Amino acid sequence: MKVYLALFKVLFLSILNMNLYSQTQYKTTNEPVGINNIVYKWSQVSLLATANDTEIFKPRPTVTSRFLGLTFVAVFDAWSRYDQKAIPVYLKNTERRPIKEQTLKNKEIAISYAAYNALCEYYFSDKEKFVAYMIELGLDPNDKSLDPKTPAGIGNLAAKAVIEARKHDGANQYGEEEGSNGTPYFNYVNYNPVNSPDEMIDVIHWQPKYFSDGKGGKFAPACSTPFWNKVKPLGLQSGDQFRPVPPPSLDSQQLKDEVKELIDLQYNLTNEQKALVEFMRDGPKSVQQAGHWLKFAQDVSRRDNHTLDQDVKMFFYNQVTAMDCFIACWDAKMFYDFARPYALVHYYYKDQNIKAWGGPGFGNIEMKGQDWRPYSPDIFLCPAFPGYVSGHSTISGGCGEALKLWTGSDTFGESATWSSPGALTEPDNIGKPVILRFPTFTETANMAGISRVMGGYHIQSDNIEGLKLGRNVAHEVWKFYNIHIGNANYK
Repeated sequence: MKVYLALFKVLFLSILNMNLYSQTQYKTTNEPVGINNIVYKWSQVSLLATANDTEIFKPRPTVTSRFLGLTFVAVFDAWSRYDQKAIPVYLKNTERRPIKEQTLKNKEIAISYAAYNALCEYYFSDKEKFVAYMIELGLDPNDKSLDPKTPAGIGNLAAKAVIEARKHDGANQYGEEEGSNGTPYFNYVNYNPVNSPDEMIDVIHWQPKYFSDGKGGKFAPACSTPFWNKVKPLGLQSGDQFRPVPPPSLDSQQLKDEVKELIDLQYNLTNEQKALVEFMRDGPKSVQQAGHWLKFAQDVSRRDNHTLDQDVKMFFYNQVTAMDCFIACWDAKMFYDFARPYALVHYYYKDQNIKAWGGPGFGNIEMKGQDWRPYSPDIFLCPAFPGYVSGHSTISGGCGEALKLWTGSDTFGESATWSSPGALTEPDNIGKPVILRFPTFTETANMAGISRVMGGYHIQSDNIEGLKLGRNVAHEVWKFYNIHIGNANYK
């Protein structure tokens, strides 16, 4: 009898375990993955909002990186209350929900309210679109509940906590910083460039340049968010934590060689290289660098069939890294206030004949050094802020390293088709379609970085030190990330 009972017990436990396994498999195989999970869908909404922001307010990569970063912090914080270990960043006094409430449906509702409220705050111009999407999801956009026991209440609380915590964080979103005039993103640090658009006083420092307004006139954009080094980071200890070494000096052979290198690269651009320059530069409705790397993260989600939980964590880490990379990058830019190649080429090659790209409609020609220009259209000649270090390199180095750390592999394996190389720059000289291949995250970041040298926006030092800075940021934010996902074994 004892033997029979023992065998029955073993059989019963085996059946029970099989049922539990079957239920787990059922949940896993039937849970929406990739493009169908709700976090991925909200990431699509976020990218559309970023593209629209570019159209309305013109490119402002620092600002939109903060919008995206904080949106995914709100999403993470809401989700954390339905996870067994995660620790929210800003959401306080809201208990973790019991295991029986940690359902996919509750997570979806909480995340949606968090994303909705954060996006309405940061991308207010698109509020009607966000309202429409909530209704499409079957959720009431007017539900303002702050009940910490319901998913809608938790989502609302998570967004509210993030928004409140990030007021007066140095971004001057509300024109509230001391020295401001009440205008959002006003230059409250009173940065004035050493050089004016019409007068070069010190060539080693940044000089504003005239752009065409597209109507026969011209204007010189002011430095974009010169105070961004003062924005409070999320995972970094401070914006200057990994400040790069100084750029090469004006009389150094290194700087002369790097300026010569970019002239040659730009003059000899192949069709494929033009495609890379334009793809990484982005055009109208650009999602800026943070959005570009959110797109690459989406590629990973589709490739690996991510669940909601996976995308919450990956997008959170990816976009916090991008946000902190911008802060660290602007620390270097504003600390060194270093020149762009535009001025350096004119200085080194004044009255000398060089071979270079002559601008839209001219192609490659021989010209005087002082007539050189980047591979850009007249309406956007070069970024309106100091050169050292490259923003594309910093954010790409950081986000590429973050995806490598998060996935546990450097393999990427994605590609993108650029159908009309030259269309954004020289529309009368459009090349054949190009397929850009991204074998690894590291190589993708390197391609983004070198594209800025090829285009004439940066010297090699801007690129190399930017990539290094971004990767340092990614490793520091990795510590922050592991703490917040509740990884007790991470040190």
